Amino acid sequence: MAKYMLIMRGTDESMAKMRETPFEEMLETVGRFNEELIKAGVLVAAEGLDDPGQGVVVDFGGETPVVTDGPYGETKELFGGFYLIDVASKEEAVEWAKRLPALPGSKCEVRRVPGIDEFPQDNEWIVKERAWRERTGQL
Repeated sequence: MAKYMLIMRGTDESMAKMRETPFEEMLETVGRFNEELIKAGVLVAAEGLDDPGQGVVVDFGGETPVVTDGPYGETKELFGGFYLIDVASKEEAVEWAKRLPALPGSKCEVRRVPGIDEFPQDNEWIVKERAWRERTGQL
C-alpha cells in the first residue's frame, strides 16, 4: 500500500459555483464520498482549507523570510483541500480522484507521499522520527 494525496484545486469559475451551492448540499455530497472512502478502508485524512484571503505567505526569496497577507498567486495556483488515501497503486489513487465530488472547472492533483521506510534508516533524524511515529501510533 502507498499513500497518495489528492490535492483539490479550484478556479474562479468553480469557486463562484461553490459559493452558490447551499452548504448543506455540499456537506451531503462530500459526506457520501467520504463514506465510500471509509468503507473501502483507504481514507487516512481529509481536510478543506479556509479562505485563502485569511492566510499569509512566508516568502524565503531574500535573506530573511518576508510575511505578507494572502492569498498567494492566482486562483489556479491555490488548493482548497486534500484527501490522503492509502491505496495499492497510483492507478487506484487516480480512480478515486476521478470520483471526487468536484465542481466544474476544478482540478485534482494526485501525488504519492513517500513513506518513512524509503529514507536511509541509519540516519539519526529518521531514527528519531520513526521513534516519534511509533510513540504516537502512526507506525
